[in-house]
Amino acid sequence: MFDSIQFSSIGEFFSMGGYAFNVWTVYTLFVLFFAINLYFPLIRKKQILSEQKRRLIVNREMQTLKNDDGENS
Repeated sequence: MFDSIQFSSIGEFFSMGGYAFNVWTVYTLFVLFFAINLYFPLIRKKQILSEQKRRLIVNREMQTLKNDDGENS
């Protein structure tokens, strides 16, 4: 596996044969894209769960008020 490595030093690896800017830019964009596609759905999930909890509480309160009004009438 390591016999196919073309770089003789770490510095040569990071310079990528003169294409370092292009290669590392693509790697950076990929990591950024991947992180964004993990982060935003998690945030959205939290928002949806929070909204559902709020709606459940409001619905329970409305049901309680309806039941109280029905008993008092």
